[in-house]
Amino acid sequence: MTSTEQSPGPHHHDDAELAEFGYRPELKRTLGNFHTFAAGISYISILTGTFQLFYFGYGSGGPAYWWSWPMVFAGQFTVALCFAELAARYPVAGSVYNWSKKVGNPHVGWLTGWLMLIASIVSISAVALAYQLTLPQISSVFKFVGDGTGTYDVATNAVVLASVLILFTTLINAFGVKLMATINTAGVFIELIATVVLIILFAVHITRGPHVVMQTNHTGSGYSTGYLGAFLVASLASAYVMYGFDTASSLGEECLDPSRNAPRAIIRAIVASFVLGGLVLLLALMSVSSLKGDKLSTDGLQYVVLDVLGPTAGKAMLWCVLIAVTVCALAVHTAAIRLAFAMARDNNLPASSLLARVSPRFQTPVLPAVIIGVLALAILVVNIRQPQIFTVVTSIGIIMIYLAYLGVTVPMLVARLRGRWQPAGEGRFSLGRWGLPVNLVAVVWGAAMTVNLIWPRASVYNASAPYHWYLRWGAVLFVAVIAGGGFAYYWCVQRHRTGVLAEHRLDAAATAPAAPLAAPAAE
Repeated sequence: MTSTEQSPGPHHHDDAELAEFGYRPELKRTLGNFHTFAAGISYISILTGTFQLFYFGYGSGGPAYWWSWPMVFAGQFTVALCFAELAARYPVAGSVYNWSKKVGNPHVGWLTGWLMLIASIVSISAVALAYQLTLPQISSVFKFVGDGTGTYDVATNAVVLASVLILFTTLINAFGVKLMATINTAGVFIELIATVVLIILFAVHITRGPHVVMQTNHTGSGYSTGYLGAFLVASLASAYVMYGFDTASSLGEECLDPSRNAPRAIIRAIVASFVLGGLVLLLALMSVSSLKGDKLSTDGLQYVVLDVLGPTAGKAMLWCVLIAVTVCALAVHTAAIRLAFAMARDNNLPASSLLARVSPRFQTPVLPAVIIGVLALAILVVNIRQPQIFTVVTSIGIIMIYLAYLGVTVPMLVARLRGRWQPAGEGRFSLGRWGLPVNLVAVVWGAAMTVNLIWPRASVYNASAPYHWYLRWGAVLFVAVIAGGGFAYYWCVQRHRTGVLAEHRLDAAATAPAAPLAAPAAE
């Protein structure tokens, strides 16, 4: 181990929760309250998600798809409240993995971490592809491959642009959390200002009233259940955006006063995203010159911005969208690194001793940053000639994130029902008597949305030719293989090795008494 152990000092209290896991403090605490908030909101990324998926929501459900935004927020907010309570109790790196291990057991924790890690790597690739939706609309200079008329021009150009972004996030994360936080915070500040400006500009160009969100564009005509079927499909556009708020706690070992800052950052991130994102979507529908034609369901919000604001102001706003995409990819990459570090520290990944090594110079795990970047680049190759398969792969990534969240909320609910859950004390965030009903809603919501996400509908997984059964059933098959294969590997191989690596283990004499809920580090 090349890093040095921090001696008791001004942050000694911040490290107290690490003792319950048997970890020694190794990551440098430099991040403040706004840094943690920025990490959470940049992962959700208002401008990235809404601009990347508006076309799908509108095309699938018409203007009325807007109602899926508050619906998804209501469900995800209950999950965020559970996570905030966990962040107050256990503000440690690899939040979802360590929470699941604590409130459940090492087996559930490993599976949850495995699903979240694979999903995070896929998400980096998916977010990076958003460059293709924005840069070519700013200038044709960014069309590096062909002129857009070739069969694979767009898909290949998207991979080229995405590769540049992933190389950037890899380098920044490898050079340490302080540089990452500086860039991320500046990017989030620009994104928030740009979002408010965009809302104002849309508002002064309104051409119709809010009743527009009652129009379905007859999208329900092709479903036996009418508009409900169309709405459930369209709701995926919102479900694909509103997650990742747990990132605010994943940096818990690098934050000051994390047990207080992380819960606040989680809640503020999801609330701010809901309010600002909902206004952008609503006012876009109210201000676009026409709801007819196919531009809204093909070019999405990028078209609306250029249509409403004109080419000069519109392109300036698209540059802000580009910044949002950049910091979003950076935040997703950062969260994946902390998760890999957390699992490796427990000897739960191949070459764990190398993956868990913290650079003494940059105070960050460098090897996971590089490996995750390389894997994200490798996934992009699929998109060159098989963009439909890439769509399936990215959808699988979102499904696995929702499953990983269930890997936390379900064991937490069981712990509550058995009277084993102990929230943080000393005035830190707690749901109190609302904990059980909120946790129950979070589980029901998570299960329902997972079913909606994985449902093998042609309109989601095989919307255009060529039509293949394996594309339509891809999500079901791949999630089953990844989850089943991963757990089989853990049960047969990894569980016999799991346990905090010696170089990361807190001295037994300094270990704080284990909480009643604490699970052993290994079975």
